[in-house]
Amino acid sequence: MMREMEPAGPLSDVEAEQLRQLLKRYLSHELDQWETWKSETPYGPAYVILSRALPDAALPEHFLDL
Repeated sequence: MMREMEPAGPLSDVEAEQLRQLLKRYLSHELDQWETWKSETPYGPAYVILSRALPDAALPEHFLDL
């Protein structure tokens, strides 16, 4: 399987908005209880945790609204 080349540099405003919209859709229609992802980056691995539960010691106001 051939991988597409990833564009270099930060997301454009259009790409950031598309990511926000797709993530909202994913959370609304795909996320059951939790999901964990890992991605290699130039700075080392990055870990993503998506959860319907609020993390321990966190408050809802600590989070940015999508």
